[in-house]
Amino acid sequence: MSQTFRVDLRGIVDLLSHHLYTSPQVYVRELLQNAVDAITALHPGDARKASSDARIAIASSEATGDGSLTISDNGIGLSEAQVHELLATIGRSSKRDDLGFARHEFMGQFGIGLLSCFMVSDAIEVTTRRAGEPTVLWHGFSDGAYSVELAPADGQREETGTTVTLRPRPGCEHLLTRRAVTELVTHYGARLPYPVTVDGAPVTGGPAPWERPEGEGEQARRARLEAYCEEVFGFAPFDVIDVATAEAGLRGVAFVLPMPANPAVPAAHRVYLKQMLLSEGAERLLPEWAFFVRCVVDTTELRPTASREALYEDSLLEATRDTLGDQLRGWLVRLSRQEPARLRAFLRVHHLGVKALALHDDDMLRLVADFWPMETNVGPLTLSEFSDRYGLLRFTPLLDEFRQLAPVAAAQGLAVVNAGYVYDAELIDRLATVDRALEVEQLRAADLTTHLQRLDAADEQAIAPFLAVADRVLDRLGCDLLVRSFEPSGLPSLYLLDEDTAFQLDVRGAREQVDETWAAILGTFEADTPPRPRLVLNHRNPLARQVLALADPELQAMCLEGLYAQALLLGHHPLRPVDTAALNQSFLGLIGRAVAGGQR
Repeated sequence: MSQTFRVDLRGIVDLLSHHLYTSPQVYVRELLQNAVDAITALHPGDARKASSDARIAIASSEATGDGSLTISDNGIGLSEAQVHELLATIGRSSKRDDLGFARHEFMGQFGIGLLSCFMVSDAIEVTTRRAGEPTVLWHGFSDGAYSVELAPADGQREETGTTVTLRPRPGCEHLLTRRAVTELVTHYGARLPYPVTVDGAPVTGGPAPWERPEGEGEQARRARLEAYCEEVFGFAPFDVIDVATAEAGLRGVAFVLPMPANPAVPAAHRVYLKQMLLSEGAERLLPEWAFFVRCVVDTTELRPTASREALYEDSLLEATRDTLGDQLRGWLVRLSRQEPARLRAFLRVHHLGVKALALHDDDMLRLVADFWPMETNVGPLTLSEFSDRYGLLRFTPLLDEFRQLAPVAAAQGLAVVNAGYVYDAELIDRLATVDRALEVEQLRAADLTTHLQRLDAADEQAIAPFLAVADRVLDRLGCDLLVRSFEPSGLPSLYLLDEDTAFQLDVRGAREQVDETWAAILGTFEADTPPRPRLVLNHRNPLARQVLALADPELQAMCLEGLYAQALLLGHHPLRPVDTAALNQSFLGLIGRAVAGGQR
């Protein structure tokens, strides 16, 4: 059996008026919106006449003298039937064919915004008159009740329009004062196309950022926009970029941050809807990679959410986001062609955003390759400079791996790019995909040993006794030994640990610290014959050769443990408990030997 829902009207009004909006201060915005829409409806398609004849007057609690606030407009007004339809119907379709409120010229739906007034007042009084109709009085209450009556003869309005009267609920008196109302009108409505007064004083915010007043030169406009950015966003912009998209009726300005921004924190932009402030913290207006700009825009076509405090996510917003992203991308391309020095200065601050864009944009990829200097073991070079100079673009994808390989690789004549920072390895891979002529090689710790010189047969035979001692010492440390001859000769030892080996060591260490169930799960990730890191002794180093020639096995073991620990520290590797024990044992053992020798 079909039935209809029962609705608690008091609860619905409370939900919409107290929980739809984030702050009671938005009541001023909603009242201004209704007034602007009413004036627009009176002069459809004639913005110039509407602007010249419009009047929106607010009287604060000081002006009325009884603590109430009124806002009056000379807009289209409402008939008695329209009052019932528009002011007392919640959840109706947005179609307002008789008044035209479904058209894009209007900010919202006349009536629902009025509910925000219940956050500051328990009762709303509306006096309204439509041309050719008598004046109508509407009283709405926060419990969901309302009444409608015709005004008496002495209460008739002479002109069309509407007056809304609010009396503050306890605790909200301060929101209806002249100071508070002036601040809120300036905040939300200073850019409106119609004049607004508070207690007779006009409220104006000067030219909007997206406007170009007649006679204002580019230099003066740039100075005005920079001053606006410092006032609103709190920084002097690196650059100012005009943005626009016809489909969304959007025009505005993007301010480039002069300091790094956290890409994990969504960028917040200032968005106006038909010149009324919609949000100071609108997100997702731009692509995620464009976290280096802050925008102030006005739009006529993007849809607001129900509370009109954010933008509604739909296909139009998505298309707008792409268009604005293309315009920012075009600005970067122009910088690269016309002002390369400024582009380099920009990249020093915001390279992360440009790198993120370069992952899926060929022009940005070329821009990064040509202008962003990357760390290499032969000094800072762009990827283009590196490939032109060395032919082969050799890189290592891990920062710690680069630190341990860089000096050794440079001494062997191997130029290596550090691709251990965010996006760098992916950019090099993508560059190789886009440019088929580019040769790319990944250098890992295990690969470096193939570039180190092997010992001749005589030297190999001479160190054979030492290798037996070394195997016993390093086996308990989970490490293998190699003896090679390489530059720089001042480096006695080198610890080589590639990514796969590091992963296996992490898995093995984790298994030792968890219960049997988790140990069994982690065991599935272990290789049957896990690779082991390598300690490479440098036969060209005098100290290493002396250790290799020691006749005392115990002293050899202590020296080997010391070289092992030093190689770990030089490579920025974390020390396990067994490594710390080896470091302490070798350090104290060698001191003990030195003290004993000094006493003889």
